[in-house]
This record gives sequence, structure tokens and C-alpha cells, in this order.
Amino acid sequence: MMSRTSVVRVLSTTAMQTTLEVLAGELEQTSGFRLAMDFGPSGRIAKRVEEGAATDVAIVTASGIEALIGAGRIAPGTRTDIAISKVGVAVQLGAARPDISTVEGFRRAMLAASRVAMSNPTGGAQSGAHLARVFERLGIADDMSPKSIYGPGGPEGLIGKFLLRNEADIGLQQLPELMSVAGIDVIGPLPDEIGLATIFSAGLSAAAVNPEGGRALLAGLRSPAAAEVIARMGMQPA
Repeated sequence: MMSRTSVVRVLSTTAMQTTLEVLAGELEQTSGFRLAMDFGPSGRIAKRVEEGAATDVAIVTASGIEALIGAGRIAPGTRTDIAISKVGVAVQLGAARPDISTVEGFRRAMLAASRVAMSNPTGGAQSGAHLARVFERLGIADDMSPKSIYGPGGPEGLIGKFLLRNEADIGLQQLPELMSVAGIDVIGPLPDEIGLATIFSAGLSAAAVNPEGGRALLAGLRSPAAAEVIARMGMQPA
């Protein structure tokens, strides 16, 4: 029977889900530990860890990890930067691809869209909160309000699924989350002037039951194999 400490419990942002699932077999083989993973929006995961949720490793934004270190929930000195992710744009497969190469082009695409799906800014989603600020900055917040559709966050809130179900004609989310849904057309990231580059970081829980396994996972997430998968998922290895 598998002992209690043969499992590494991971609470992670959904943006890293596909990467972790692809890497799981190799990480388990090289570390000797099985991964038990649970996913959600970065802010929601950070809140769970802050409130004492049991885990060995947490993966959220870099600022979230720093806050959890300050709160005594993540062990000092264990922050491990993994990937840099950008917010991207996707449409239904075969649909016309809007020009989002400039800020004005993105603005026009948003105004021309009938339904735009994105992560809920009130649910702990980094991308959704950023997009709300972008819409304000571009002066289109009032225009976007009636046609914005918000995903619930987590694996069930992948915005690409809204495109597949024909519930939206444009989807906005972290690029790896968009790329994890087959059958949609991922155009690319927002223009740099309004883009968001998010560093996702991991840290060892100060109350880890399996600190050895947690440290092995942190090392594995910085391996060449991990870097290759991270790049394939539309991110930049940190």
C-alpha cells in the first residue's frame, strides 16, 4: 500500500495545469513520488493556502508566493520561478481572425465582437482583473459590460470551451489555458502596450507533510524537460 508520504500534494493555478499534466509521468518517475493535483484561479489558490489548505507545494503568481512567504504559509527560500505567461486572444476555428497586432486593432476587435468570454476578475483570475483595467484604459468598459461572459475559473472555466460551444466569438485568457483547448484558433498575445506578463512560481508549504517530495518537484519544474513543455504550452521558461 502506498504510504502517506509517497504523495506530493499540489495546489496550482489552472494556467499551469496542462504543463503539469504533460510532465506528471516524468516528474513522478524521476522523483519517486506520485502527484495529487488540484487546480483553480491563481488568486483563489493563494487564498486557500493562506487559509491553511493542506498542500506540499503551491503554484501561483510570483507576487502570490511572496505574500504567502510573508504570511508564514510558504517556506522562506523555496520560491521557484517556473514560467512567464501572457494573456492571449482566441476565436472559433474557421472564424475571421481580428487584427490584434496594435492597441487600436485590439480595441476595434473588442467593439466589433458580439460576445467576449474571459475569466472572472472577481474570482481570483489574474487575466480577468487585468482585462478590466485595460477596458477602462481604452475607454470601452461600458461597451464591453453587456457582452462580456465570465468563466467560473478553474478547469471548468477554460475560455476555449465557450468558443467551442458557440457561446462567444472571442475568448481572452492566459495563453496556456487557451492552448489547452483543442479545436479553437489561438491568435496570440495582447499587444505589448496593454499586455500582461505573469510569472508563475512554486513554493514549498511551511507545513508540508512531504517536504522531500515537494523539493524534488520544485527541482523537476526547473529541468530542461519542463522548460521544453513550458515553451510548447505558449509560455517562456522563467
